[in-house]
Amino acid sequence: MTRMVFLVSLALAGTVVAQDQPIRIGVLNDQTSVYADFQGRGSVLAAQMAVEDYGAKAAGRRIDVVFADHQNKPDVGSVVARKWLDQDGVDLIVDIPNSAVALAVNEIVRQKNKVLIGSGAGSAELTGSKCSPNTVHWTYDTWSYGHSLAKAVVQRGGMTWFFITADYAFGHDLERQATDQLLKDGGKVLGGVRVPIATPDFSSFLLAAQSSGAQVVALAVAGGDTTNSMKQ
Repeated sequence: MTRMVFLVSLALAGTVVAQDQPIRIGVLNDQTSVYADFQGRGSVLAAQMAVEDYGAKAAGRRIDVVFADHQNKPDVGSVVARKWLDQDGVDLIVDIPNSAVALAVNEIVRQKNKVLIGSGAGSAELTGSKCSPNTVHWTYDTWSYGHSLAKAVVQRGGMTWFFITADYAFGHDLERQATDQLLKDGGKVLGGVRVPIATPDFSSFLLAAQSSGAQVVALAVAGGDTTNSMKQ
């Protein structure tokens, strides 16, 4: 939380701000779909608890936490982010599970010279081609996941793969990173399918994977989609 408040202070540097105007932190995530159980309202509560632990003040100003559901849609997340930054006085946006939404908000935050801490998004593009001085990519990314997992599995004899991939930025990037390492180590991709986010039934995709004869079925999905696919 100390680092979070420090980043907000940097975003406000050079701006005269009334002491009675609060610092606002916006938790933007999935409140109702596949990432709700992993982040959702739990992330909001965690942010509120962190603010309370810090004394609910920074530089003499009150800290408020607001939140919204981006519905896993980049356009919805972008509308919320613009409203927060332009009208509601939000200084820092956090969380954002769903890389497609995070990449869209990343650009808005850069334009507005505010701060984004992506603690839920996984795409390595946030620290790659879309890297921004206004964004901190917190926790994991698809490069580390894809390369480390592919290397370890190939070393154990898993040379042929079939991908079941979430059809948005995170899934695409995770498949790409794992494939790069797989091919480098002499493995092969025998096939793959792209699946919509929040897919309830993976049976047809799993049958396609079985029919391919691949030694490894690689699930480039996340959240509730991982849970559903593993159960099936």
